[in-house]
Order: sequence, then C-alpha cells, then structure tokens
Amino acid sequence: MLIESLSGVRGYESELNDDFISAYAYAFAELCEKEKILVGRDTRQNGIPIKSTLLIALQNAGKTVIDLGVCPTPTVQFAVEDHEAAGGIVITASHNPLPWNGLKFIGHDGIFLDADEMNRLKKRRVEIGTQYLRYEKKNGTIETYSRVVDDHIESVLALPYLDEDEIQNAGFKVVVDAVNGAAYRAVPELLRRLGCEVVEINCHHDQPFPRNPEPLPENLLELNKAVLDNKADLGFAIDPDGDRLAIVSDLGKPISEEYTLVLAAKLVLSKFPNLDQKVVTNLSTTMAVDDIAKKYGATVIRTAIGEINVAKKMREVDAAVGGEGNGGVLLPEAHLGRDSLVAAALILQLLAEEAKPLSVLMQELSHYEMIKLKVPGGNLDLNDIIDDLKQLANPEEFDFQDGIKFIWKDRWVHLRSSNTEPIIRIYAEALTKQLAESAAQPFIDYFKQQI
Repeated sequence: MLIESLSGVRGYESELNDDFISAYAYAFAELCEKEKILVGRDTRQNGIPIKSTLLIALQNAGKTVIDLGVCPTPTVQFAVEDHEAAGGIVITASHNPLPWNGLKFIGHDGIFLDADEMNRLKKRRVEIGTQYLRYEKKNGTIETYSRVVDDHIESVLALPYLDEDEIQNAGFKVVVDAVNGAAYRAVPELLRRLGCEVVEINCHHDQPFPRNPEPLPENLLELNKAVLDNKADLGFAIDPDGDRLAIVSDLGKPISEEYTLVLAAKLVLSKFPNLDQKVVTNLSTTMAVDDIAKKYGATVIRTAIGEINVAKKMREVDAAVGGEGNGGVLLPEAHLGRDSLVAAALILQLLAEEAKPLSVLMQELSHYEMIKLKVPGGNLDLNDIIDDLKQLANPEEFDFQDGIKFIWKDRWVHLRSSNTEPIIRIYAEALTKQLAESAAQPFIDYFKQQI
C-alpha cells in the first residue's frame, strides 16, 4: 500500500524495492544544489537494505553522502542546518508498524519539503523510473558521522529557556519508553545530562517494536505501570522516529498527546507575558492551546495538517513556539521540526519552575475531551462533497484550509483525508466526550452511508 504524500513516502517493505528507492535518490540529488546530503534511519531492520541502496544511488549521482546511522528524525533536521547540507533523507515510517517503512525528505533549511516540492520530486521519480541504470556513475563519496546525536543533545542543553541547575536540583525520576525506536539513546542521555534519574523501558535499537508504536494512551500500559512501580515523577513515550512525545503523569495516567504542546507553550509564553507572541498549530489541535495563549496575551494561528505547514507559518510570522496535537513541539531556537528532545526539556523546565507534581499542574489547565475517529476513504474526495457536508451542521464558522472544519465557541469537528493512510479522519472536541460525540455523529452517519 504505497503512499506518496506531504509526509513523504510510506509503504510495505516489499514495495520499497531498489528501483523505487534509487529513482527517488536520483530525483532528490537533482533537487539539491549543494553536494552534501545527510541520511539517517530509525531502528527498523528493514531500513538497513534501504539505506544501502540509497547511499549507493546518491553516491552514483555525484553527492557527498553522510551516513548518520540510527538517529531521530529531528536529529537529521538539526544536522542538515548544523552541517549546512543540501538536504537530508530519513528512512522511517514514523508511527506506522512493521512491515511499513518509508522516506522523509528534508530541504537545505532543515524543514521537510512542502507539497509543491514533494509533487515535483514524485514526478521526477516517475520520469526516472529505471533509467538511472543507464546514467553515468559520478564520483560521489560516502562518509559516516557518529556524533550527531551528541551534537543534538548539546544544542538542546544550550536552549535559552533551560536552567540546567534548576532542573538538576529538582531531582526528577523519569521513565522513558522509546518503543525500541530511534530515540532509544538520545532522550535518556539528555535526561541524564539534566540530572534526572532515568528508568528505561523499550530502549533497545536492535529489538522490534514491543507494541503498537504510536504513543497513544491505549498503547502505554507498560509505561503507566512503570511510572507507578518506580514512584517516578512522570513518564515519556516517544514514537519510532523520535519526533513525537507523549507524557504519563506521576499518577501513572497518560495526559493525552494534545497537552505536550500545551505544556511546552506554557513554559515558552511565560517568558514573554503580554507581548503578543505567536503560537502556530494545526486545525486539529486542542482548544487548550488557545486558552494558554490567551493567559499570556499571545495569538494562536492555525494551519493545515502537516509539520511543514506549521513550520513554514512559524517562520513567516516569527512564532515563539508551535506544534501539533500529536505530541509534536517546534521551537525556533532549536530548529523548525517536531522534536521529542526539545519537548522533554521544556516540560522538565516547566515542572522545575512550578515545583508541583504534573498531576497537580494538569488540574490547573483547561480540559476538553477530543475524539479521533477514522473511516475508510474509498474513492471519496472531500472537495466533491463539501456542499453535502455543509448541510449536516450549522456552525458559527467554517475553515477550508484542510478538508473542512466546523467551529462553534465550545466545540469543533474537523474532517480531512489522511496524508498517510487511505482513510478520512474525523476529529471532534468539546467540554465533554458526550458533546464531542454528538457533534461528530452526523458526519459519521454520512460516511457510513457513502462507503
């Protein structure tokens, strides 16, 4: 099930054959003006042959290729900027389970390619096909660089929002569940550098994912128990490529990925009270972001789904912080990419300053209930049925940036086609789960009739 979208390329390992990978390598090499391209991968064992094919194709295309080994996606984004490279490729399928794998493409500015760039890249990949076999092999080189994770950690420790002494003095105990993914060393090492006592579970680079790798509450039972058993202050769960961070409180309960950004924004915005700072997030992120922004006199700007859309808007409006409700936090002082290391550090700083348990701090924040559903997309194009959908509700406001969002003062419903799966996503949020379900029900019924 091959998917080529704004989020890059994902497919079953059988679909990611040598010709397919090589064609993308040559296409990306043409896109990159400079010579140096960085390549990293997550811990999936099926990424090893993909990387080998990718490195050789980039070398034959005349590029200087730097093999970063196993490292988080945000580490590659950071490194592209740090090394002033032409671009980067990450071999990962993000939160998708095996046998999925894929490619994420990073531009020279350290952010992902946008929709137009991805479309051009895909078009060129198709044009190249197997023609690359007839190309003259150029004298590129393949090098390795093994310190990239350490460089990334050092850059996070240097962020202006962090007071290492304050965090160290707090003496946090943190359980880390890296799902045996790319952040298996990076996050635990960062926390130790910040003086935390770290309990590691699923922090092995050479073992398979022990569970569904997406850090959703229903997948964090082992982490919940470990937090309680170890009397830890909190737990961190990271997805396979290390860009998303979910949190478990001191009571052993997940707080929802939506609140990773809320907590990070609270820390950042507290440094700029009433200065009309900008927070950028996507259309499906919790209204609690708006509430925390209002507290500090900041403005929230919403974009279409996709990290690249948030990153570009952040750069455009000079935002203080941004992110998505899937546990992704973007901080300009680090780099414009979702980064679990940055998110973890900001949240520890917040807890050190607040000097209260996370469970208590959470009680002081606005709380909404969100439901996230998906239905088979079939051959439906939301653009073709917009008029039908508009007849199903009478909101105070519509937003058509990405699918269609129905907005009321106390609730919203967002319908959109997925970038990563052949499905339609239905998200709804309100003060109670019952109200959220009630708001979403007309749309659920509609799609059941259509498919």
